Amino acid sequence: MYKLIRPILFLFQPETIHRMILNLLKFCRYIPFCRTLLRICYCPHTKGLERELFGITFKHPVGLAAGFDKNGDMYNDLANFGFSFIEIGSLTPKPQDGNPLPRCFRLPKDKAIINRMGINNKGARYAANRLIAEKPVRCKLAASITKNAATPNETAYKDYEKSLAILYDFVDFFVLNVSCPNVRDLTELQDIPALAELFEHVNTVRRFNDEHKPVLLKVSPDIPLEQLDEIIDLALLSGIEGIVATNTTRSRENLVTDPKVVETIGNGGLSGAPLYEKSLAFVKHIHEKTAGIIPIVACGGIMKPEQALEMLDAGASLIEIYTGFIYNGPAYVKRINRYLAKAYAKRKK
Repeated sequence: MYKLIRPILFLFQPETIHRMILNLLKFCRYIPFCRTLLRICYCPHTKGLERELFGITFKHPVGLAAGFDKNGDMYNDLANFGFSFIEIGSLTPKPQDGNPLPRCFRLPKDKAIINRMGINNKGARYAANRLIAEKPVRCKLAASITKNAATPNETAYKDYEKSLAILYDFVDFFVLNVSCPNVRDLTELQDIPALAELFEHVNTVRRFNDEHKPVLLKVSPDIPLEQLDEIIDLALLSGIEGIVATNTTRSRENLVTDPKVVETIGNGGLSGAPLYEKSLAFVKHIHEKTAGIIPIVACGGIMKPEQALEMLDAGASLIEIYTGFIYNGPAYVKRINRYLAKAYAKRKK
């Protein structure tokens, strides 16, 4: 059914339809049994896919990547579609508007999206207040945090400290976003000296809290493997619990879409099918280099259930979807879990 509806949805600008869908989900809160019906239709009922990472038990490996619920407004509504965890954000200490419109574009021929949102959000304090108001939480929750665009890289660690402290008691784990290509100079925080300073300050905040919350690092698919190796070594030494591989890419290689159209769109991070092979290669490399010691959350271009299994086989412990959810529709999480359950059952025979 979604394949019939999707062409109509794609007639609207991406941000417009995004707001419409979220408003529709808010409206469902006031319709008796609507959310229950959504859970019956879309939540996976497969068994044997549970896994425990960094002291957290996940019902299954499929989560929602950052960017869909930027402010922590909709995570309980989105959990009705079966996600075992949802990553809200990215969040900054101060609210920011992001980049000027238009800033999000679909490439349907490539099953891809280009965005240059600029990390628009209402700030970490707003999200914390929403998390307080919306308890209980229906799934595990992560917060992606980053610096404000106006904050120079030299003092970026202060922004991460602030957001970490504000949100610390309200989420299960954190993801440090130092790799978004849509904020000027942000990816420079992946340089080892800057990253070492950031890890030191993040760990200081954690030491001053009674409960130890896991922190993961999200890396760019555009960095060379030599730099990735240095980041992995630093993460292992610093006690960072995992790596999210990967963020969106600046690359425009091997696209089917008319190059003139792509050129017209201009800058922005590309997500979706063209990113898959690069993200898969990063997952394999991280897993092999660390001998599976550090957990990996695979994110990037997972457009088919078969690709979800391939990512897990390559060494990922969890996967995140975003563009795949948009192109495949609300039943996609359930489809992935059914496929994984059948594949694992066959292997046991």
